[in-house]
Amino acid sequence: MHRFLTATAALALSAGTSFADYSLTILHTNDFHARFEPISKYDSGCSAEDNDAGECFGGSARLMTAISDAKARSNNWMLLDGGDQFQGTLFYTYYKGKLAAEMMNQMGYTAMTVGNHEFNHGPEVLRGFIDAVEFPVLMSNADYTGEPLLADALVKSTVIEQAGEKIGLIGLTPQSTGELSSPGPNVIFGDPAPAAQAEVDKMIAAGVNKIVLLSHSGYQTDLYIADATTGIDVIVGGHTNTYLNSDDDSADGPYPTVQNGVSIVQAYAYGKYLGELNVTFDDDGNVLSAKGGPILMDASVSEDAAVKARIAEAAAPLDEIRNEVVAETAEPIEGDRKFCRAEECQMGSLIADAMLDRVKDQGIEVAIQNGGGIRASIDAGPVTMGEVLTVLPFQNTLSTFHVSGAVLKDALENGVSQVEEGAGRFPQVAGMTFGFDATKPAGDRITEVLVNGAPLDMEKVYGVVSNNYVRNGGDGYDMFKTAANAYDYGPDLADVTAEFLAAKGPFSPYTDGRITEAE
Repeated sequence: MHRFLTATAALALSAGTSFADYSLTILHTNDFHARFEPISKYDSGCSAEDNDAGECFGGSARLMTAISDAKARSNNWMLLDGGDQFQGTLFYTYYKGKLAAEMMNQMGYTAMTVGNHEFNHGPEVLRGFIDAVEFPVLMSNADYTGEPLLADALVKSTVIEQAGEKIGLIGLTPQSTGELSSPGPNVIFGDPAPAAQAEVDKMIAAGVNKIVLLSHSGYQTDLYIADATTGIDVIVGGHTNTYLNSDDDSADGPYPTVQNGVSIVQAYAYGKYLGELNVTFDDDGNVLSAKGGPILMDASVSEDAAVKARIAEAAAPLDEIRNEVVAETAEPIEGDRKFCRAEECQMGSLIADAMLDRVKDQGIEVAIQNGGGIRASIDAGPVTMGEVLTVLPFQNTLSTFHVSGAVLKDALENGVSQVEEGAGRFPQVAGMTFGFDATKPAGDRITEVLVNGAPLDMEKVYGVVSNNYVRNGGDGYDMFKTAANAYDYGPDLADVTAEFLAAKGPFSPYTDGRITEAE
């Protein structure tokens, strides 16, 4: 809390009454995305040999060790998660939320908020996860009372009492989750700031003066929430995979980022870091200090033997699928979100070309793949099916449909409308080129579109291939929901991409100028 001492408190102090400071260590993760095994520097799979050679990061076994060590350094800790435990590897495809629940229980999480990906398979899978975990799952900015699977399972906030003090915890989920995921029609999302403020006000009225917001809203939205609310001390963030580190010039910002007196933290993603924020409050809940940083889960962090064995056991049914070598690439294929959500990227061009190649004999002329559906890069050498599935983990299928040139332009405008926020709707394309000017207002940024070298004809009907998520309105592509001749049940996008790669092998990654941004 960020308040001046009351007159009564000041009088008490002057009379010689002493108040004890309260220290709390906040350990935190976010956007783990089912990375139970170690990851490479490209955030995709890392072989056992490379792991033994000290070249891998993260994984549940390292995270367990780091969490245990951090707990031992503190006599008063909380372990919090900023959402998006779900989706990202074959572990989620096979186990859904069961393995995440098991690992989080074992690590001793205090609470988590709901990320948009927790809704990827609807309320049913989320409910199963909530039933399995031994801690509260929070979401304050949605009305879920009309969803029977969640009405009695989620809570907006909770108060945890430890070391003689009460700590208020509040959860936030992206307001756009209805577009980003599959929550169904009975969960209605709203503005995060007033929702959080309403919970804060209840806590203050109940005498709780130390409040932490678990926000899967994204870094920029967290800055807005800090400005638009009062009473929040710390925001543990997620969603934008933001790397905060005061000791690294390449970081996205300082750790913590202090905005309007609120300490904001986030720990990148994929279990690559464990965040550790040490906060000291005075007796009135004012933050006296907030210091810490992300701890890199590299080879210097030993792997917990029991957890490593459990993950190996859980991986056994997956090995046959993912160890199959399906292709070879001569160089790494860049799929980092900072590129694929802002400009033409190698992985985006590969996937879009693969989609179009598969259906070009069906009268389809252009392909659109949302950059947010591209989840990793691939390193050079043999490419396994597991690597492809890490890049494309969502089990999306190819969708073909027909729209006018005007609708196609609207779709591209939607795709670049939030480029400055790194939004997942950014369009990777094939069969077309386009330019955009991000300095212009959203909705008026597309400067030129060519389809197979010819200017876009607003009246002409074009055949389009995308994935079923985008075709059904995901990432704001509502203009495709009523498209003519829609067929959403084509082959799996990961299979299509793997087969295209195999046919080109050894594959040489490329960009060719199909997307240009005005200088």
